[in-house]
Order: sequence, then structure tokens, then C-alpha cells
Amino acid sequence: MVLRIFGASFAVTVVALVVAFLYGGPQALLLAAILGVLEVSLSFDNAVINATVLRRMSEFWQKIFLTIGILIAVFGMRLVFPLLIVWVASGLGPVAALDLALNPPADGAAYFPDGRASYETLITDAHPQIASFGGMFLLMLFLGFVFEKKDITWLSWIERPLERIGKLDQLSVVVASGLLVLTALFLAPDGKSSTVMIAGTLGMITYILVNGLGELFNVDEEGEESSSGPSDLAKATGKAGFFLFLYLEVLDASFSFDGVIGAFAVTSDPIIIALGLGFIGAMFVRSITVYLVRKGTLAEYVYLEHGAHWAIGALALILLYSIGNHVSEIVTGLTGVFLILAALATSIIRNKNNPGDTDADADEDPRPESLTVNA
Repeated sequence: MVLRIFGASFAVTVVALVVAFLYGGPQALLLAAILGVLEVSLSFDNAVINATVLRRMSEFWQKIFLTIGILIAVFGMRLVFPLLIVWVASGLGPVAALDLALNPPADGAAYFPDGRASYETLITDAHPQIASFGGMFLLMLFLGFVFEKKDITWLSWIERPLERIGKLDQLSVVVASGLLVLTALFLAPDGKSSTVMIAGTLGMITYILVNGLGELFNVDEEGEESSSGPSDLAKATGKAGFFLFLYLEVLDASFSFDGVIGAFAVTSDPIIIALGLGFIGAMFVRSITVYLVRKGTLAEYVYLEHGAHWAIGALALILLYSIGNHVSEIVTGLTGVFLILAALATSIIRNKNNPGDTDADADEDPRPESLTVNA
């Protein structure tokens, strides 16, 4: 099973490393390998969250996410998205933006002799709005989880009180909006406050829109399922499956923003970034996602979903903080890894102390209920 799930990732990795070697020699091969390892090690929380959503989707939509979705992740987020940022920020055409990326200043400076900003500089300058959008989307996801009633809690001393105050209508929006205002006022660089506000608001709107559309179409799906009398966990199909797919893509993109920006600490070459983050890293993250779904790991280790959501909350706050302050990618990644490992360890302890205990919450999706198709 392991070979079947991870076989394609290993094959793609070999091809990507060969292409990197042909493209830039041993140095390019090494850089691509480093980026691939970083992406996998720093994105495990992404895989866990993907798995919580993916297991709710029908087999058809799972295949769509694992095929079309991987193309969007590899080419869209790791190659086209950075070029699009440069295209918009510099006013250059797509071909000129690619040329700018492939031909940086010879001495590695931030600007060319003629005063043009380098590709890396343009991407870095766009970090505040990228971090604001991604941070607010992830924050809304986290708040929707901690404010929602759950049968099983991990950090009960804080999750139970948050559930109680979560009964206040639209509390997630209130808290997220307040943090966005504070971020724009006190963390945004000079002249970027309005940009941060707009980008963060768009991140919130995107979350609310996808959530609302899921709620709209899940009503129909639930009606259809109840009339046919499903005997087990209902899977999202049709329109509900489509909006879960959109939800996953935006979620995956939000996780990717910080990784793409952080990759410039290793190299500014877009080809190597695409090979390392996309072809190697994203493929393995997809394989880990599939493995978690097929093995039923999330049902066996019940706190993993909790740990992943707390990792999302930490990442959201780190993204917002990074708008005005540099945060090492190592800190970002290790925070998520620590929370995931802590959740795994406590899950193992729980299973040992309660052998044979069934998980009443194993099939409950921790996302907002409007994005869940219930049996």
C-alpha cells in the first residue's frame, strides 16, 4: 500500500532531480532537493487538514483533487502565481516577467543597474498583501473550529471555554476583523496599511463565500441523501463536492503562500522553486494526504485534527506578524510540526488508556458544519 501511494511521488522526485541537474548542474539539483525536503517537513499540517476534507468527498472528487488539484498546486501556486505577482507589480508582460526571473542581477543585488527591481525583490515586496490574505483565510478556518461545539476536545482547558463563547453569532468574523485592524495599524509597513486591510478582507470574504456556497448546496445534497436513506457516512458529490474542491484549493494555496516566499531564502530561480516545492514537495504532501485517508489515521489518532487546526491558527498568526517582522521559515515549520507531534503523542496515550474505545467524533468534519455533507 505504501509503495502504491508513494510510488508516483518517488518517480516524480527522480525526474525532477534529473531535470534540475540538466538545468543547472549539481547546485541546482541540491537546491531542488533542499526545497523539496523543506516543503514536505513544513507542510505536514497541510496534509492532515487536506485529509480531513478529502475523506468527506466522493471518490470522483477525490480523484479530481489529486489530479487537477496537483496541477494547480505545482504550476499554479509554485510557478504561475509568483510570475503573476511580478507581472502585476512591475507592469511587465508575462514573457518579460519570466525573463526577469531567469536573469537576475549578476551580483545578486536587489536592483538592476538601470533601477529595475529584481524578481526576488518584487516577490518580497508583495509579502504583506499575500500574508494578509492567506493569514485571514486560515484564521477564519481556525476560529470556525475552536468556536464550534465538539464531542471530543484536545486542549479542553481552553477549547471548552472557547466553545461556550462561540455561541455568540458571527464571533469568528468579529475576532478576525479586530485582529486585521490591529495588524494594519501596528504591523503593516509604511504605506501598506490599506493594502493589508484590503487583502485581509478579501481573505475573509473568500472563506465566507466558499463556506456559504457549501451551505447553500449541501441543503439539496442532504435532502437527496435523506430521501434515499444512506446507511453510512455521506460523501460530498455534485455541487457540494465541487465546493469542497474549491475549499481545498484555496486552503492549499493559503498554506503555499508562505512556502513560496520562504523559498527565496534558498534560491530566486523560479524553475528550481517549481521543481523543489511543486514537483517534489507538493507531490509528497498529496501522497501523505492519501495515506492518511486510506489508513484511517485520523480516526485512529483522534487528536491529530485538533493539532492540525491549532497549527493552522499558529500559522495564521505568524503570517500576520510577518507582515511587519521577519519570521524564520524554520520557526514557522517547527511550530506546526511540534503541535502535530504533540497531538499524535496524546492520541497514542489516549488509545492506550482507553483500549477499544470507539471514537464518536471520528467521522465528524472539524470544518464549519456548512461545509459538511451529513448522513
